[in-house]
Amino acid sequence: MPEAGELRVLTGPTAAGKTEAALAWAGSTGGELLSCDSVCVYRGLDVGAAKPSAAERARVPHHGLDLADPAERFSVEAYVRHARAAVDDCRRRGRPLLVVGGSGFYLGAFFGPVTDALDIPGEVRAEVRALAAEGPAALRSRLAGLEGGRLPCWLDSENPIRLAKALERRLASGRDLDSLRAEFLARPGPFADLRVRAEVRDRPDPELRTRVAERTRRMLAGGLLEEARALAARGLPDDLPAVRAVGYREAIAWVRAGGAGDLDRLAEAVDRATWSLVASQRKWFRRLGLTPSPGPA
Repeated sequence: MPEAGELRVLTGPTAAGKTEAALAWAGSTGGELLSCDSVCVYRGLDVGAAKPSAAERARVPHHGLDLADPAERFSVEAYVRHARAAVDDCRRRGRPLLVVGGSGFYLGAFFGPVTDALDIPGEVRAEVRALAAEGPAALRSRLAGLEGGRLPCWLDSENPIRLAKALERRLASGRDLDSLRAEFLARPGPFADLRVRAEVRDRPDPELRTRVAERTRRMLAGGLLEEARALAARGLPDDLPAVRAVGYREAIAWVRAGGAGDLDRLAEAVDRATWSLVASQRKWFRRLGLTPSPGPA
């Protein structure tokens, strides 16, 4: 059982076994679960997000699921508002709560600040969105020009979302990125009043690769293509988070190509994208100072 003022977090890369461990924890403690997954927030994205089943959700109260339509751009700020409300509600009712998931931006909210007080004018957002449509190289070039020809080493210059956010703040403030970051890091996080106790669940690469492949094939057999067809039929923009989510992005491309391609090749494409996600997740854990530790949640 968590101590008063303590918040427990179970994280780890995709397919490491977080869901099974979290359900076992909830069963033994009578606790509730708060999803920390940026795909599970979207309604209708069930199979490809490995969302808990209806039976699992009936057995254990879950928070953080089905919060937005896939046509929306659900933000980390919106997630934090929901998460804070869930944490406070469970504390009032005296119910143990476990945060479970591996989405880096969401996870980071439990360990530090997630947003600043900077207002981004509509014209700046429009300019950045137009550049983002040209690709990450256009964003990098614009940012580098403002930063004296060099981007700071802490900025993930391959991540279009991070680049766009950085450019918005650079243009809106007129200040360099290092000073903006220093001010941001000095802000208290939304859970600074709680002692966060985290466990990272991971597996050796050969075992995890096998689990990733098995997960992909279960999804393809269990309805991922039907979900991808439903998304494709809505004609949603490719830059929406729901559309570019790992698994959905590859499956939607397959559907748009006529759905006549080799399913084994589609599975391989999803596996590669998932493994790239695993690498990104592990970078996030290191950035947050989290290391794998065996044992129950």
